[in-house]
Amino acid sequence: MKNTICSLAVVAALVSPSVFAHSEGDFILRVGAASVVPNDSSDKILGTQEELEVDSNTQLGLTFGYMFTDNISLELLAATPFSHNISTQLGGLGDIADTKHLPPTVMVQYYFGDSQSKLRPYVGAGLNYTIFFDESFNSKVDGVLSDLKLDDSFGLAANVGVDYMINDNWFLNASAWYANIETKATYYAGTDKQKTDVKINPWVFMISGGYKF
Repeated sequence: MKNTICSLAVVAALVSPSVFAHSEGDFILRVGAASVVPNDSSDKILGTQEELEVDSNTQLGLTFGYMFTDNISLELLAATPFSHNISTQLGGLGDIADTKHLPPTVMVQYYFGDSQSKLRPYVGAGLNYTIFFDESFNSKVDGVLSDLKLDDSFGLAANVGVDYMINDNWFLNASAWYANIETKATYYAGTDKQKTDVKINPWVFMISGGYKF
């Protein structure tokens, strides 16, 4: 009987190998689709009750992290440049401008479970720095609005996510981020310089595959 039990234990170990999750000293790479969904608002523009609005966009997202302990990591979020249309309901104009931005974000994260957990939920908090570039008005407002400029933004960020280990190195990930992004839009209406505060404050949703090494 003892020999039979030992044999079964050996077979179980061979067909059901342990899966080891993130642990101290590991580097973690995730690559996937990241969607920026603004929770936007702005000052009223040009003496009306209308605002500037910013649409959503999806790009290639990338995170790179390092595990200082089995539960604590430092992570950087990066992406290919996000492109956004800027619109207004003023006069039924719709899209009047576009811009691109990069939102590098540094997070300190806490992972629940331990290095042998197949499922690793985590939470994090950190700082976001958003760089705006290639801002311009389109032909709809030629001769009326010009010289658009958006200030870079610095603010707090937070995230939640979960990793599911496929084997010792590969895993799947789903995560959600929130970033405080507020900018000042500077532009000319004819010859009059205008300044409009814009709050973008987006949610960022990411589905990705990951590798630890």
